[in-house]
Amino acid sequence: MQDNAVPSVGGRAWLVWSLAASAFGYAFFQRVMPGAMADDLMRDFAIGGALLGTLSALYFYPYVFLQVPLGAMIDQIGARFLMSGALAFAAAGSILFALSDTLTLAYAGRMMIGIGSAVGFLGSLAIAGKWFPPERFAFLAGLAMFFAMISGMVGQAPLALFVSEYGWRTSVLATGVFGAVLSLLIFLIVRDSPVANIGARKRLSWKNVGEGLWVAARLWRVWRIALVALAMSGPMLTIAGLWGTPYLSSAYSLSKPEAAFYVSLQLLGWAFGAPFWGWLADYTGKLKQLLVWPALCLTLLLAMICFVSNLPLWLTVVCFIGTGFFGSCMPITFALGKKVTPEHISGSVTGIINSATVLSGAILQPAVGFVLDLLWDGTVEAGSRVYSSEDYQTGFILIFLMALGGFVLTLFLRETSLK
Repeated sequence: MQDNAVPSVGGRAWLVWSLAASAFGYAFFQRVMPGAMADDLMRDFAIGGALLGTLSALYFYPYVFLQVPLGAMIDQIGARFLMSGALAFAAAGSILFALSDTLTLAYAGRMMIGIGSAVGFLGSLAIAGKWFPPERFAFLAGLAMFFAMISGMVGQAPLALFVSEYGWRTSVLATGVFGAVLSLLIFLIVRDSPVANIGARKRLSWKNVGEGLWVAARLWRVWRIALVALAMSGPMLTIAGLWGTPYLSSAYSLSKPEAAFYVSLQLLGWAFGAPFWGWLADYTGKLKQLLVWPALCLTLLLAMICFVSNLPLWLTVVCFIGTGFFGSCMPITFALGKKVTPEHISGSVTGIINSATVLSGAILQPAVGFVLDLLWDGTVEAGSRVYSSEDYQTGFILIFLMALGGFVLTLFLRETSLK
């Protein structure tokens, strides 16, 4: 049953939505966290770039797999119970990861974190759709990204400093405690709808879930939008999520906290860009155009990072900020998906698109690590493999190619519900 009547927006709505958005912020912090402790993880688990990329990307694999069914489940039972339970599971995964003494246990903990983080963004969008009028949806999707990027920035230089002071295990353990507290707050405060009976719990119909998924999966326009979202999010998830910090350390002889700070500026560009693009989309209604031109700019900036040798540090940082700013138009894809599909499958559509955004990290993080291992000259420092700046630039070509493909696809998007 849909709750179509949205009351006037007040403080209660913002509190409920902010907690839901904080769940996505927590998920994003977990997503980028390995980048601040890459050398420590390679040393303690005696692994190279490919296995480090796999360890980091194990967050993404279950996350991707769960997006579509979770989107359909939110359509059926709402976000509150899913979000609170998932966060508790992610917190348990963080504790396991922090205490792991083998790579296998670390893999398991990282996968648990991915499973528990999978509902954060979907939940924030579902809450936005129920507690706010539809003309604010794109802006709130962008604002949720702002929450996520600020959290991601905390997972860069500040986390790197914390890791250098207290170690990576204590740092990860602290994230587990925080996740448990946030889970409890969401359970106690968040409600799926301002007009719902808060004492009643909806019954999950797997038949309806399956039907919603089937309808959404048959729409080619949904998959085109999803692939554009994948291409827009890939640079940020791969550079800020894992490989940007070691790249800057190698190319410019920076300390890990310094490199992490500069990489976090990519997230800052995304943080301010996402609500801007969302507001502009709501104001103009021209969703396709607001994807085409940023996608082109993103591709050109990545070309500079990959193919221009000896860029000065300031220009590389500008390129990082620019890729974050232009890539942050990605939340418009959710508004476009909502616009061109029936309301009753909106959760399923959102799940498909969001799974694609996360799939980019699952593909590119280990792929870049594989390229680095292929080019590695055998240099080891403090127990960690050392890659040259040229090695990183070669690996980043994979990111450029994905962004280029996404730009081409934006040219074929439509803003009508016609097949």
